[in-house]
Amino acid sequence: MIMTNVAQTQVLEGKLNLLDFDRVGLRSLLEQWGEKPFRADQLMKWVYHDRISDFSEMSNISKALRGRLQDSAELRLPEVAEAQISRDGTCKWAFKLSCGNNVETVFIPTDDRGTLCVSSQVGCALDCSFCATARQGFNRNLTTGEIVGQLVLAQKLLDTPEYQSVSYRRISNVVMMGMGEPLANFNALVPALNLMLDDNAWGLSKRRVTVSTSGIVPAIDRLREQVDVALAVSLHAPTDDLRNELVPINKKYPIKDLLDACRRYVTRDHKSHIMFEYVMLEGVNDQPEHARALGKLLRGLPCKVNMIPFNPFPGAGYTVSSNNAINRFWEELNKTGVRALKRRTRGDDIDAACGQLAGDVDDKTQRMAKKFASPRYGETPS
Repeated sequence: MIMTNVAQTQVLEGKLNLLDFDRVGLRSLLEQWGEKPFRADQLMKWVYHDRISDFSEMSNISKALRGRLQDSAELRLPEVAEAQISRDGTCKWAFKLSCGNNVETVFIPTDDRGTLCVSSQVGCALDCSFCATARQGFNRNLTTGEIVGQLVLAQKLLDTPEYQSVSYRRISNVVMMGMGEPLANFNALVPALNLMLDDNAWGLSKRRVTVSTSGIVPAIDRLREQVDVALAVSLHAPTDDLRNELVPINKKYPIKDLLDACRRYVTRDHKSHIMFEYVMLEGVNDQPEHARALGKLLRGLPCKVNMIPFNPFPGAGYTVSSNNAINRFWEELNKTGVRALKRRTRGDDIDAACGQLAGDVDDKTQRMAKKFASPRYGETPS
């Protein structure tokens, strides 16, 4: 698949984007060029450790190889289409890709960590009813280099004086929870995850890299076999009937099949657990009976439930649960023995909903306007 990404890069730009290659892929490329495999390790350190993009400055690489890199390759990053910094330090960017599409990347700082939320697709095809990204429809998968490029550019921006007010400015954690369904872009995702974990690249701990999925069961099993990262599952409902409405892929992979895949995933590592994401929607999935049903459903599975306040966006058709409802849900769920976490709302003074900023900058498909005009959302676009 790495060569598929390379072919796409060549068509678009005429030069290879070295960010498309994990260590195995880069060694293979350099071997094709007649170079020793260890040159790949040297090159990765220059790119990811020293953050050098000018091949002429890579002093321990031969002059001939530097010349070939200069002629045939580049480190292609997206451009900043728009940037927002929240009063709580959350940074949100719409990054413009070379094809003209925009994707969204969010940095969430706390006192001791900096979490980058990364996109995997332009738009999304899964059509979850509460998701701003879903309203844009699906355009295309990102390449490995476009996924990794979000990390490189975000850290580059965080290192500038413009972001000095942000309390913690180093990317220490990555969550594949941005625009798109990561496991629907599996072949580009895995090399990107390899780069996040590789000591010659980002060198993150496997517990600091999380892939979030809406529940593509076969891909969960493939992920377990190929790369060791944390798994988060967008559950959002304790029954198939309700989840069919909120997360339509449930019709293909119902809750029982999804939870069986989760159990297989955690058998790989006795220390691992699944993080179930549960967006709190007023009057929809936030009642005590929902909490009790959820606890019964997850009993015996090593897991935590991350209760997420809904981030409203125009035409959403949902509102966020009240604090009282969230607290009552939390209490009921914890009584069942399932650990629940109440996520604090971040970035609520900027375009906080996933996909909202990128959609505001450039809605390529116009699907949002079409859906806003439908009776389900009760309004038409202005």
